[in-house]
Amino acid sequence: MNIKGIVTLLLVICVPLTGYYIVKYYSKDAVHMPRHYFYDDVKKAEKRGKTIDDTIWHQAKNISFTNQMGKKVSLDDLRGKVLVINFFFTRCPSICPGLTRNMKKIQNSFVKNPEIVQFISISVDPEHDSVANLRKFADRFEVNHDSWWFVTGNKKELYDFAFNEVKASIADVNVDTAFVHTENFFLLDSNRVVRGWYNGFDTVKLAQLARDIPTLMLEKDKKSPSIFREFIPILPLIFIGIGFVLIITLMLNRNKYKA
Repeated sequence: MNIKGIVTLLLVICVPLTGYYIVKYYSKDAVHMPRHYFYDDVKKAEKRGKTIDDTIWHQAKNISFTNQMGKKVSLDDLRGKVLVINFFFTRCPSICPGLTRNMKKIQNSFVKNPEIVQFISISVDPEHDSVANLRKFADRFEVNHDSWWFVTGNKKELYDFAFNEVKASIADVNVDTAFVHTENFFLLDSNRVVRGWYNGFDTVKLAQLARDIPTLMLEKDKKSPSIFREFIPILPLIFIGIGFVLIITLMLNRNKYKA
């Protein structure tokens, strides 16, 4: 075999392998999904003939509110949306205005894609925070009323949601169980699973939140995983196979021309 043939053969072998390693390199951790928090159970499940642990992540239950427009709303109305939740009260003299301004910046980031995320500010002082007061507070920050609810409701239900569903006292150990006052924004995926909490005054955390919201929309349900992801384990064989096909084709063509 002459030098040209050897070079061609090496290229035929190297190109598929190079392609594989490029795909492997750039696909590794290409998308960093926010982690899951708070599981309810771990069960055994069968997958590809193997028994694995299947974690049942805690899904926040549905809860109904009255929003700043006087409309009865619930989390079930937001199926398919990512949720960003915080806790506030309109008479708050300290952190609430600042947190609301910072959440407004996040909302502005999704002004062209309001169907992706719903912002919900839950009043922890529902006795005082009437619909009128909620509307006045929301208007003060010029929020989009459709994609950002300021809500009130039954105090016991609201506090139960804060502590048992969103786990506010775990995310912030300094939270007073008698009065929820935390700087955290809570991120829930479209299945209402807590995927993170972010200090509303930390610019680095807020930037991470702004990235994590659309990232969660890329996430596939376990029951319908990405086809590409299913093929990743056998990519080496696929690329090697392509290489062999090219080699055989090259050899047959050489023999053809010789004949």
